Amino acid sequence: MKISKSDKIFEGGKKLPVMEDFYTLQGEGFNMGKAAWFVRIGGCDVGCSWCDIKQSWNVKLFPPKDIDEIIERVCNSPAKTIVVTGGEPSLYPLDYLTSRLKKEGVKTMVETSGAHELTGEWDWVCLSPKRNAPPLQQNLAIANELKVIIQTPDDLLWAEENAAKVSSECLLYLQPEWSVSDKIIGTLTDYIMGNTKWSVSLQAHKYMKIP
Repeated sequence: MKISKSDKIFEGGKKLPVMEDFYTLQGEGFNMGKAAWFVRIGGCDVGCSWCDIKQSWNVKLFPPKDIDEIIERVCNSPAKTIVVTGGEPSLYPLDYLTSRLKKEGVKTMVETSGAHELTGEWDWVCLSPKRNAPPLQQNLAIANELKVIIQTPDDLLWAEENAAKVSSECLLYLQPEWSVSDKIIGTLTDYIMGNTKWSVSLQAHKYMKIP
């Protein structure tokens, strides 16, 4: 199913195909360990072979939900931050969601491959580029954090290609792909010690056994 931000079913972003939303701790990257309300939007055309949420790919499984109801849940919780993830958030109109939350004093963050034009007003953009659907330069330019998933040593070349395209203020992270983390972590350790602009990101939420 081809997705368009202008589709009438989204009502300008007032409805989105939300797979789930929940309050938890951020598990990866710079904001690891911080509390946030997560909104996972269904639908993805990137299709990473190692994706651990493949059920999120098919947007037909997630009828659009009323975003005002999610905003209400966020505002009635201790959450002061929302993280929009997927699926692939850049497929959808997100201005309505972020503008409403910003008015309520909620910090807005997004995790995206950056493969499509990103809408919304964001305090933090975590860009995780994928080879099979490379990020747009306009998204690389606004990234606060570049988080590259490393499955094989060859992926380090892809990481460096993208690091050369982000701003000098962007934080750089290498994250071992979960299924091979025991095998690849030594490679990442050695690489980061030799290339100190990078830091390691681990999927701490999986160790903590939280969403």
